[in-house]
Amino acid sequence: MTIAEKLTILTDAAKYDVACTSSGGDRRGGQLGKTVAAGCCHSFSADGRCISLLKVLLTNVCIYDCQYCVNRTSNDLPRAMFTPRELAELTIDFYRRNYIEGLFLSSAVVRSPDYTTELMIRVLALLREEFGFTGYLHAKAIPGADPALTARLGQLADRLSVNIELPSAKSLALLAPDKKKEAILDPMGQIRDSIRQAKAERQKYRHAPAFAPAGQSTQMIVGASGESDYHILKLSEGMYRKYALKRVFFSAYIPVGTSPHLPSPVGFRPPLLREHRLYQSDWLLRFYHFQADEILSPDLPHLDPLLDPKCAWALNHLEQFPVEVNTADYRTLLRVPGIGVVSARRILAARQWRSLDLDSLKKLGVVLKRAQYFITCSGRMTPGLRVRPEGVRRALTALEAPALAPQYEQLSIANF
Repeated sequence: MTIAEKLTILTDAAKYDVACTSSGGDRRGGQLGKTVAAGCCHSFSADGRCISLLKVLLTNVCIYDCQYCVNRTSNDLPRAMFTPRELAELTIDFYRRNYIEGLFLSSAVVRSPDYTTELMIRVLALLREEFGFTGYLHAKAIPGADPALTARLGQLADRLSVNIELPSAKSLALLAPDKKKEAILDPMGQIRDSIRQAKAERQKYRHAPAFAPAGQSTQMIVGASGESDYHILKLSEGMYRKYALKRVFFSAYIPVGTSPHLPSPVGFRPPLLREHRLYQSDWLLRFYHFQADEILSPDLPHLDPLLDPKCAWALNHLEQFPVEVNTADYRTLLRVPGIGVVSARRILAARQWRSLDLDSLKKLGVVLKRAQYFITCSGRMTPGLRVRPEGVRRALTALEAPALAPQYEQLSIANF
């Protein structure tokens, strides 16, 4: 099998790993900065830069039979495997051609977790030590591997991730009986402790070795099992607190098998809207000081498909509104739909010099189409605006998802 054939198979197999924000690119014309569609994706480095990565599996040969995974051992599909040197040389070749800026390396489990991790270490060691590559490297740690191997992987990679796969131990036992909850969580704890130790040592000794300086992340599949959105958000919140994760990625389940324990593929649509709402909720957890119990509850366990979670929360807590933008503190401003982190900080800075009105808020980046229902400026709302919960819900639904509520697209404020 040629390198190009292996690349085609193993970049396609890697598309189910979603620890990058987008994938695919094919810029035609010119040479400088040219990318290729096969395997190039985008991620963000620790300093916030958007970078192009080669996203690829070392191999799709797997000893496990996870029912939700396209690479499961019982699935009949073309198999391929890079040697460590082939993949390292391919990465350097792509980098020299300006196709990529780094490598996202994952793998199915061939022979054993230890053997697979050893192969991944060889790839990264060749890049770092033989080729002198200092670009971005993201590696997937293999659950069940020896802690010493995971430690070595973290010394070579900029970021590590361990996929939690499914939102509960029950689902994991049902759909991936070869994997155990402890085998996934233990490396997360090890990576967390190693990152903290490395940071502490670097504060004392500037040249102390780094360990996964861009942190760790995880991924879970949404829609393959029956857990509620509330369960998923509580799990995400717990992992952020316990394992100091940089990011939890959600992957809408795509039917790749016919197991009786999975949703029937007949007429099944990947829950992409649900995935989107979970990402929005995750943003509220990480940047807006929300808690999972504020967004959802056991009595209201699912996110509203028609409204983003922040708008839905505001409509369920109208007793906290309207908010006076000229006096509210930072956290209160963040609770207002249409006011984000940047615009909230701008409001705090601008109102030191003058009283803010609606025109000022618009210039500061506030989305008034949403915010106007929940704020006052010097005690006054938008002139002529009549706020009734059912009317506000219709207006926000029309703004958020016009394709889902076309009958509301032409409604004006006067109708409310």
